[in-house]
Amino acid sequence: MTTHPVRPSRPGAQNFLPATDSLELLARAAADCRGCELFRDATQTVFGAGPSDAELVLIGEQPGDAEDKQGVPFVGPAGKLLRSALKSAEIDVGRVYLTNAVKHFRWRPAASGPRRLHEKPSQGHVTACRPWLTHELNAIRPKVVVALGAVAAQSILGSKFTLTHSRGQQLDWPADYESLSASALFATIHPSAVLRTPSLERATAMEALIADLAIARQAL
Repeated sequence: MTTHPVRPSRPGAQNFLPATDSLELLARAAADCRGCELFRDATQTVFGAGPSDAELVLIGEQPGDAEDKQGVPFVGPAGKLLRSALKSAEIDVGRVYLTNAVKHFRWRPAASGPRRLHEKPSQGHVTACRPWLTHELNAIRPKVVVALGAVAAQSILGSKFTLTHSRGQQLDWPADYESLSASALFATIHPSAVLRTPSLERATAMEALIADLAIARQAL
């Protein structure tokens, strides 16, 4: 696979947004987004999925390898773990809208073999993609939003937000999300962080994720 050098930043997703509150039309438009360079090496845009009237929205960082190939969020190992955590927190995943702060998979090739390794999106990628997330949330108007991981939380709350002392607590929306002020906002760890936790500590990390999701459920 040939990688491409990073070019000067593009104008972001704003120029690709249609004037609509329809999730279906937003997803179609996002398929052609060229707001940053990530589209060049991704298989496809991975837009959000779930009911348009969902009361709960979960936001991850970016699609992974499985999501990039299938075009659906949270279908890889982290997604399977998330579904298990939702079940334990007594949340019906069929009533949840799942999406990511960044809609294209950022990756690098493994040193050997065909594997594609996850690479954290930059703040520039998060900023460029933010209009898609904003429009998704405004279209759904959920009762509760949960950011999974620091990148997802920072996509809403800014790059200075830290997850360590704020997870599981209800957070204040920034001024530019005033239309969502009636929604409860929370942040917790990304399920991939549980997978990266050493095996002896993984059960504790999973229990903490479930507890945070249960707090969000109580706010519904």
